[in-house]
Amino acid sequence: MGGVKEMAVQGGGPKKAIPVLYEDNHLLVVVKPVNMPTQQDATNDEDLLNALKADLKRRYNKPGNVFLGLVHRLDRPVGGVMVFAKTSKAASRLSEAVRSRAFEKTYLAVAHGTPKRSDGRLVHYLVKDPRENFVSVAERSAPGAKEAVLDYEVLGEHHGLCLVRVRLLTGRPHQIRVQLAAVGCPLYGDQKYGGRHARPGRQIALWSSHIAFPHPVTRQPVGFTAAPPDEYPWNLFG
Repeated sequence: MGGVKEMAVQGGGPKKAIPVLYEDNHLLVVVKPVNMPTQQDATNDEDLLNALKADLKRRYNKPGNVFLGLVHRLDRPVGGVMVFAKTSKAASRLSEAVRSRAFEKTYLAVAHGTPKRSDGRLVHYLVKDPRENFVSVAERSAPGAKEAVLDYEVLGEHHGLCLVRVRLLTGRPHQIRVQLAAVGCPLYGDQKYGGRHARPGRQIALWSSHIAFPHPVTRQPVGFTAAPPDEYPWNLFG
C-alpha cells in the first residue's frame, strides 16, 4: 500500500503529513490535517482532495485527470479520519450509505462545562445563514429548519472541561458545534460558537475519531480509527 508522506502547502508554507490508514482499488482512507480545507475554497490554500489526487497521479503514473470522489466533509479546522472513493461505483454506494445512515461517524470533542446528563441524545432544528456561514438553533416550523440528531457520552472531566464522544445521526453543517453550544457546552477553541469562551488563536478541539460503513464492493463492514493529537487540551484526558 502506498501512502502520502508529506505535501508542501501552496505559498511556501509548512508541510502537512497526511497519514494513509487504508487503501485498495476502491477506497482511500486518510487522516485529514487540522486547518486544511477538505476541498478547494476561496482561500486557494492547498486542499485535501486535490492533494490526494496529485499524489495518486504521481504514485500510479496516471495520465489525465484522476477520479477521487468526495463522500463526506470535515470543516476546515477539524482533523481526523476521512474516506474517499477511488471509483464512481464506490462513490455512489458510499453516498447511499451516508443517506441511509449505514455510514457511522464518531467524533471526539473537548467542551466547556459538562452536560446535565453524562450521556444522551440531542435533537435540535438548525437553520444556516449561507452569507454569514453561521448556523442557529430554531423552531421546527422555521423556514429552512432541518432536524439535527446526535448521541453523546461524557468520557472525562478536567478543570471545567469535558471530553465527549459524539455519534452523528444526521450530517448538518456545524452540527456538533452548534448543538453542544446550545446545551451550554461550547467546544474548546470554537471561535464561531464559543461565546464568552472564544479566544483568538485557539485550535478547535473537534476530531473525527472513527468511521464505519459497509465496503462498497465486498459489502463487509469496515471501520477506521485515528487518535487526536497529543497536545492541549486533548492530553488532559490521557
